[in-house]
Amino acid sequence: MSDLPKFVEIHEEGPREGFQIEPGPIPTANKIKLIEALSDTGLHHIQACSFVNTRLVPGWADAEAVIEGFKPRAGVTYTGLFFNGNGLDRALAFRGKLTVTGAISLTASEGFTQKNLHRTHQENVEAMKKHSAFQLSKGVPVNRIGVMAAFGCNYQGDITPADVVRTLRDGMAIAEETGAKIEIFSLADTMGWAIPPRIERTIGAVREKWPDMPIALHLHDTRGMAVANAHSAIKLGIAQFDSTVGGLGGCPFAGQPKAAGNICTEELVLLCEEMGIETGVDLDNLIEVGRLAEEIVGHQLPSELIHAGSLDAFRRKAA
Repeated sequence: MSDLPKFVEIHEEGPREGFQIEPGPIPTANKIKLIEALSDTGLHHIQACSFVNTRLVPGWADAEAVIEGFKPRAGVTYTGLFFNGNGLDRALAFRGKLTVTGAISLTASEGFTQKNLHRTHQENVEAMKKHSAFQLSKGVPVNRIGVMAAFGCNYQGDITPADVVRTLRDGMAIAEETGAKIEIFSLADTMGWAIPPRIERTIGAVREKWPDMPIALHLHDTRGMAVANAHSAIKLGIAQFDSTVGGLGGCPFAGQPKAAGNICTEELVLLCEEMGIETGVDLDNLIEVGRLAEEIVGHQLPSELIHAGSLDAFRRKAA
């Protein structure tokens, strides 16, 4: 077992991930309200929007208006998601307000690649070569390899650690060919197939090949295992996670429209606090923001903590 990290870095994706999948239109002002509220919780990284095809993801048709409208807080890094040259150009228009970095994005599942991107894996590798070169030509650093469906796939079934290692090798080959300097791997449980033993085996296989490369996790709570998976990963020394306030969001291409979204930010913070690990986040404030998010979307969110309250709140009452 690795030493526990002293600090866990949380990348909040609630606005981007949440509003991309909500069926009803969310007013631009409410999106801005949530971003600004999250900015006051102690979070240092917020993915604020998605610069994607508005026909496929109409929930982010107002991306530019949202970025223009919110007031950034000092010390908080704001990013926007993009997948192609058009999306990158839209993001770069706000480079003073957004931090724009690139990634090599691959999928460990051929089935999900076909469903999500309508490409074979090899076609996606070739597309990523071109996209990485384009990002670098725009002066955008490409410093991350992301692997979707790294623990299992609704369309293909089980994904092995060897599948993930092969996918990362393809990503590293792209980086070598294009001159990208990779600083971190991001493994995504896109469809909620991970359980703690899968987390342990996959992280172990990746570290065996690249022992010095930091790993971040993007965990979905589709089957209620996200906190257990985070706990296992933290015990292995993983110190960076994506999460969403209230458990907002989900993957619109995963074939499970009612599935829960990412690991809830407040539940991840509670886990870290109870393990004696710092996150820099004010948990009680964050819980209030989770309640705001639930009010904005107009339905109950997956988070239990926004209804139960933090343990420290009850400790204070008991004292």
